[in-house]
Amino acid sequence: RSCNPPVGNLATGRTPVTLTTCGQNSTELYCFYPDQNLLHQVSHGCGQPRCTKCNANQPDNSHLPADMTDDFFANPTSWWQSAQGVHREEIRLDFETEFYLTHVIAVFKSPRPAAMVLERSQDYGQTWRPYKYFSVNCTATFGLQDDLTEEGSMCTSRYSDAVPCTRGEVIYRALSPANKIEDPYSPEAQDLLKLTNLRLLLLKRQECPCHGSGLVEKPQRFAHYAIYDLIIRGSCFCNGHAEESPGSVGFLRVPGSSVGVVHGKCVCRHNTAGDHCEKCAPLYNDQPWKPGDGKTGAPNECRKCRCHNHADSCHFDLSVWLASGKRSGGVCDNCKHNTEGHRCQRCKPGYYRDRGKPMSSAEVCKPCACQPMGSANATFSRSWRCHPKTGFCYCKPGVAGPNCDRCLMGYWGFGENGCRPCDCARDCDQHTGNCFNGYDNEPFFNIPIGGRIPDLVQMPTNESEEEWKWNDHEQGFSALRHPEKCVCKEKVLGSVTDFCQMKYAYVIKARILSAHDKGAHAEVVVKVKKVLKSGKVKIARSNRSIYPESWTNRGCTCPILNPGTDYLIAGQEDSRTSKLLVNMNSLVKPWKAYLGKQVSDILRTGCK
Repeated sequence: RSCNPPVGNLATGRTPVTLTTCGQNSTELYCFYPDQNLLHQVSHGCGQPRCTKCNANQPDNSHLPADMTDDFFANPTSWWQSAQGVHREEIRLDFETEFYLTHVIAVFKSPRPAAMVLERSQDYGQTWRPYKYFSVNCTATFGLQDDLTEEGSMCTSRYSDAVPCTRGEVIYRALSPANKIEDPYSPEAQDLLKLTNLRLLLLKRQECPCHGSGLVEKPQRFAHYAIYDLIIRGSCFCNGHAEESPGSVGFLRVPGSSVGVVHGKCVCRHNTAGDHCEKCAPLYNDQPWKPGDGKTGAPNECRKCRCHNHADSCHFDLSVWLASGKRSGGVCDNCKHNTEGHRCQRCKPGYYRDRGKPMSSAEVCKPCACQPMGSANATFSRSWRCHPKTGFCYCKPGVAGPNCDRCLMGYWGFGENGCRPCDCARDCDQHTGNCFNGYDNEPFFNIPIGGRIPDLVQMPTNESEEEWKWNDHEQGFSALRHPEKCVCKEKVLGSVTDFCQMKYAYVIKARILSAHDKGAHAEVVVKVKKVLKSGKVKIARSNRSIYPESWTNRGCTCPILNPGTDYLIAGQEDSRTSKLLVNMNSLVKPWKAYLGKQVSDILRTGCK
């Protein structure tokens, strides 16, 4: 829910600034009528006046501005008094930050002014605007209607009578029936209630009516303003995101006083920050900041950015927000742990994702371990050293291994330009290029088919096909580039009877994405583009693996499957393991439209 800080006396612990103070330069003699005579008049008249001295430098005889805002319970008879004879006086209270005002009460010791203005500033005293005009005659003094006759007027005569001659009150309520506010944090409410300074302009003195007869003392000795208490009720301004300020129960105690100072710094909730909770906390900028809604009670909390624990802060980006359909606008700042992206969701160039660790782990991105001489500079993205999702390096021609650190079988001379093909019927010495004469001397290891390309089986299926293609013809190894190395006896499309006798479990159109050495077998990742026939194994138009049963030690699948090429593939299935199989009895042909139509017709009409 939205929050409301407690209301306190903003004047407590703060000293007003006035134009004058009695006895400022030297001792002044002044006169007054005792309160009891004025408050409890038995007969007409003010009684006998009393005269005494005022000196701002003598504690027992001083009446300083701070006496207006001291604890009125502890010091009920302390007051501030102006110099004698002044008509225009100013009382200003400056706050160190923004506050919300609820009401102002001034308790006068002298008769209340015949004309006065209450003003506020919202820019630390640079400009001022009136809250209320006070006058015995609003029209004559300010040219305004009296709110006693016209509700909502900016002027009132309610608090300008000379009687009572002492302890007369002037009251201003920021929220009145004329100022109806539904949401206290709306721009309209802030314009009315928020302030940084408050000022009382005392414009015209007036005498107590009983002064008219038989004055013994000089009249100018009664000519001053005097105020017992100035009470400014309000709260810290927190935009609906805090209920307290620092200190106990939102206040800090004033030494020797039973009341506390209302401090302007909020203890923010709802993932907000700032003295007034006017912004979102550093890591909570996924949507625009809003004040709490005082009308509905909605907290309008700030939402955390999805930085996967790799950033300490984020910022709101309007273009990202609009592009997401106003769902998410946070952009993470200074991604750590070798991550990058709006959400620190991918590894930086030169690093790859460790699939064994959660994305939030500080060790999720590992450095590429590519052999500099064997790895290619020109990759899918020129800043990548290895694939960011698997760590597999991009090898130069004829080079093999996850780290591109050896020659493919059938190649030799590992160096700056990769490896060169052996000029042999079979393999050759990888260092000298000398041909091996027999199979006994031939080293044996499983060769990556089609080059060592990332294992797509464990990749998200929504990855774009383009991301997994070679962007030139220099990565990996396939029969497409070295046909003399791969020789397979391939099945041909014969008669309808021959085709039907094979009883193929599936017939598909598929693009070869990559091929992989799995040790005991080979695995080829394809993108299924069309399903002409399927058996017990369900086939969807998406990325999936097929499994060649026959392959040679030349690093070739048989039948030949070249990455980046579309094929018509007809083969058997293993329903127990849900695998699609390819062997020398399979029909594997580069896709042609007429070939697809021919096979479709055979499937539809020929095989019964």
